[in-house]
Amino acid sequence: MAVQPALAANCPGNPGALGTSRTIVVDPREHPRIGTMQYSETLPLEDHEVVLTFDDGPIPKYSNQVIAMLAEQCVQATFFIIGRMAREYPEGVRKLIAAGHSVGTHTQNHPLTMNRLPIAAAQKEIDDGIASVTAALGDPAQLSPFMRIPGLLRAAVVEDYLISQGIQTWSADFPADDWRHVSSKTVHDLAISRLKAKGKGILLLHDIQARTVAALPGILADLKANGFRVVHVVAATPDRPKTPTDLQQWQMRPTSETVAISRWPKVPSFAYAYLDMLPAPAMSASDPDLSFPQTFDRTRRVRGAVPQPVPWPRQSTLQPMTDKATLPVPAHTLFEISERHSAPVNAMVRWPHHAEQTPKHADSASVARPISIDASAARRSIPGSMPVTRPGLQPVPSTIR
Repeated sequence: MAVQPALAANCPGNPGALGTSRTIVVDPREHPRIGTMQYSETLPLEDHEVVLTFDDGPIPKYSNQVIAMLAEQCVQATFFIIGRMAREYPEGVRKLIAAGHSVGTHTQNHPLTMNRLPIAAAQKEIDDGIASVTAALGDPAQLSPFMRIPGLLRAAVVEDYLISQGIQTWSADFPADDWRHVSSKTVHDLAISRLKAKGKGILLLHDIQARTVAALPGILADLKANGFRVVHVVAATPDRPKTPTDLQQWQMRPTSETVAISRWPKVPSFAYAYLDMLPAPAMSASDPDLSFPQTFDRTRRVRGAVPQPVPWPRQSTLQPMTDKATLPVPAHTLFEISERHSAPVNAMVRWPHHAEQTPKHADSASVARPISIDASAARRSIPGSMPVTRPGLQPVPSTIR
């Protein structure tokens, strides 16, 4: 039984509708967990494709408006129904099937403790939710084997149980935060901005919120304005084979989009020179030392192998020294430095402050007399450093006065 998408061109009374671009059929057993918010895989979408999903319904006050808006745009989505709500509003669940949407489950009571519940309690929540939605539909074949864990509070034992039952666990690729106390504009802006950032994926919304109802027309309009296409997802059956895909398509960013080398050409487009243009230099006989014992390839050296000798450094070719090859002895005058002679320096010698003064009638020439000092003399007298034995100078008595 093939599922036909609601194409925009066939939308009654609205030829400019957003529409549903295509329908993909998935096998839950081959890809049991999807949604990159928590898992490594997502739906096999192309760029600018989006899957709309709604949780927690039905509540007629809001869910009916969501159904009407989607119908106006000929858009098909996936709804995850709480079992308790299905028991209370079974007609709302049947409206979803009548409009061509897919219906999955969302446990019986929406506990936000699925990651901490004992496995028996978690299984009861899952099984009771399936039973309640099936009872509302009246036909088990109309229920899709899809489930979203409340609050996305996953647990390995819960996921393993769903896999054992052939049920596909849905997370999401991005939410619109419409369960928070935010404005409808914020819901709209988050949905569009996050979709643009991802480029494609599963959008998580709730059909029981007034802010979602207010934001949905703008979301649908901007999806069309920005070139996004809505994709409908259904489960494979014996009469409805799965859509052929490869493993890379189930990645949000396939390897070919993230690894640059996979996009390089397999055959390089280098311009090779002709051999006659760049002749290789010949090895001449005059270069006996320039011989390479091994080629310079990238062969991996075996550990423990003896390294081959290298051509450098070259061996010395100097001849040994003989008795005749002696160096001359330098002459004794080679390191002789002649001493410079300067002119005599005349200096005035003052009386020491502790020297005994001569009589007043002494000759003035004996008070301060020029002393001729030869700078080159062997014995030099430095004024003030040694007693000067010249007329007019008397030794100082050693007795302290």
